[in-house]
Amino acid sequence: MLHYDNKIDEKQLNSLALAYMGDAVFEIYVRKHLIQYGGVRPNHLHREATHYVSAKAQSQIIHQFLEGEELTEEEIAVVKRGRNAKSGTVPKNTDVQTYRYSTAFEALLGYLFLSGKEERLEEIIVKAFQIVENKKGGNL
Repeated sequence: MLHYDNKIDEKQLNSLALAYMGDAVFEIYVRKHLIQYGGVRPNHLHREATHYVSAKAQSQIIHQFLEGEELTEEEIAVVKRGRNAKSGTVPKNTDVQTYRYSTAFEALLGYLFLSGKEERLEEIIVKAFQIVENKKGGNL
């Protein structure tokens, strides 16, 4: 990763900025995960990726984390901030509540990434993959 002189204070960063970063981080992990399991055809990869990165999937993931009490107090606070962030846009393919929880999941990933908590980030992502794959009925 490139080095910058200014340190980002992820605790003070706007929740939508955290979600913006989290979206990109999750996308990279999903793409690597799919390629790791032998995916090579772009159309197939894109279709499979939507199972992970859709607002509905991300909303389900964060709900399972919250219901399973798998997040720290600090992480729950980030999720709540992300959920309550007002984006100013109306989602096209999902309802507002699903979209907000999806944003909350992305904000959590962005927060963990920017705070350098790579081990925890990857723990969350591995569990997210398991949730999605269990809903799909097994591994890729």
